[in-house]
Amino acid sequence: MSVTITEGGLDDARVQALLTTHLTKARAATAEGFAFALDLSGLRVPEIRFFSAWDGETLLGVGALKRMADDHGEVKSMHTAEAARRRGIGGMMLRHIMDEARAAGMTRVSLETGTSAYFQPAVALYLANGFAPCGPFGDYAASGENRFLTRAL
Repeated sequence: MSVTITEGGLDDARVQALLTTHLTKARAATAEGFAFALDLSGLRVPEIRFFSAWDGETLLGVGALKRMADDHGEVKSMHTAEAARRRGIGGMMLRHIMDEARAAGMTRVSLETGTSAYFQPAVALYLANGFAPCGPFGDYAASGENRFLTRAL
């Protein structure tokens, strides 16, 4: 497997299908009003950089970096295709996003994720990559449906 992570891809039907899967599953695993996964229009804003991971023509995963402030970014829309799971794609994408944040002058990245069992593999990935629990940031509010993690770069 040869993984290439590129910026962009939101116009690709394969990317759109994977994002639809991401939205559907995230929203199904979270109480109404507490799912903050972005749709295509939410990802097409100037403060977000979107990335897609490929093995040739096969889409492996997606992820995004949202600039919250000059020194603070947010990891968004992390999702690995079902067929590519347990192959390190999520870790590669996460490290790529952190590298891009660092290169853009950010000193911290944070994220919001769910608390249900569906989100536990993602939480384990984040913790294994140096993220630690933190309080809400940005416009988020604390609830039993979401948790917040952060990492200094």
